[in-house]
Amino acid sequence: MKLIKSNKQKVYDQIFMAAKKDDREAFRSLFLRLHDRDQHEVFHLLYPEKKRKISSFLTPEEFAEIFEWMDIEDQEDAVQYLPDTFMAEVFNFMAADDVANFFNRSEKTDKQALLAMMDDEESQHVQELMSYAPETAGSIMTKEYISIHYKQTLTEVIEQLRQIGKEAETIYYLYVVDEKERLVGVLSLRDLLLSPETETVENIMFTQVVSVRIDEDQEQVARLIQDYDFLAVPVLGHDKTMQGIITVDDVMDVLEEEVTEDFNEFAAIKRSDDDRKAKTTPFSTAKARAPWIIILLFLGMITGGVIGAFEQTLESVVLLAAFIPMIMDTAGNVGTQSLAVAVRNLTIDDDQDKDSFFQTIKNEFGAGIIMGVISAIVLIGIVMVVHGNVVLAFIISLSMLITVSVSTVIGTVIPAIITKFNIDPAVASGPFITTINDSLGLIIYFTIATMLIELL
Repeated sequence: MKLIKSNKQKVYDQIFMAAKKDDREAFRSLFLRLHDRDQHEVFHLLYPEKKRKISSFLTPEEFAEIFEWMDIEDQEDAVQYLPDTFMAEVFNFMAADDVANFFNRSEKTDKQALLAMMDDEESQHVQELMSYAPETAGSIMTKEYISIHYKQTLTEVIEQLRQIGKEAETIYYLYVVDEKERLVGVLSLRDLLLSPETETVENIMFTQVVSVRIDEDQEQVARLIQDYDFLAVPVLGHDKTMQGIITVDDVMDVLEEEVTEDFNEFAAIKRSDDDRKAKTTPFSTAKARAPWIIILLFLGMITGGVIGAFEQTLESVVLLAAFIPMIMDTAGNVGTQSLAVAVRNLTIDDDQDKDSFFQTIKNEFGAGIIMGVISAIVLIGIVMVVHGNVVLAFIISLSMLITVSVSTVIGTVIPAIITKFNIDPAVASGPFITTINDSLGLIIYFTIATMLIELL
């Protein structure tokens, strides 16, 4: 049921009233017509005493579909307010990887108690997934997949799909195994439907299967699925046996996490694993950022030292000080732009899309010269109109040309150097490049000004 915005609150109010009156039939009639996302929102808005009534209004299977949409805070609220026996049944209906993900992220949940209440088979699947190292293929795979034997006929496969297809995460790929559960091929749903029912699986299956190891890094798995446009990829143990599959929706979560992590690192606010699990507070935020601020304070003293070294030049022509912020800001901005290009190039795995290190420097330096020339021409016009001083216009425009050109090279080289020391370039490159370019820009500016100060 798709809600029009104007009617949404009205429907929600009716649901809240039904919960208040303990009217189970009215609650179910309204609530179950909503989209899963809207059902989650309703649960989030319910008062605690109303949330406790959910176990009498909905079945565990119905609530399982809502639970998967919730963020970690609402999931923990559900476990806190609803009976353990009810939640154990909810987890039985959920995919094992989703349950394992919740248990791994939640600090407030009594995992062992709930695992003991779950069905033995489901509990074992969840515990197996929780046993794998974090951020590996094993930790994000699901055990709900369909495997078929290579000797089966398509008639037998179709009948098997009808019986267990609903329990699988996806039915678009059927994984073909031998007597020892080793992966020997894959059969797509398309080939299954378009082939004669009397045909055997081994005659139409695709044998060149792309797979991942159970201990492979999750980011590599995500890149693989992205490169091949897969809906899912099989996960193999070290003995080549099928262990599970990783679906594209799980990969989207991984990519989101990696992008968020890279952004935090790029901004010099990288968080530890403990910080990710804990709720963000002003103190934890300050703790994560303070070391970088202290480092940059000391680096900033270099810039102050440069200005101090050219104090006589500034005293002679005070007007030069007015252009310091412009020189510094431009140097920092240009360096950061080149940094983004360099980091992207360093993280590309495909050699066909990847430029060489020297080609990247050449491209960025060429772009820097062009941008520097354009900036210099604009500045000449502005300074001549505002100040009417040809020498001042020459000093500022030449400084800008050289600064912009050099800043692009700095922004390209620093990430490569940092990478050689096995440090993520996104962690340190940004702040260091900005500080280095600020200092170099000032040195270039004041050096040229000092050389021509007699003419000012």
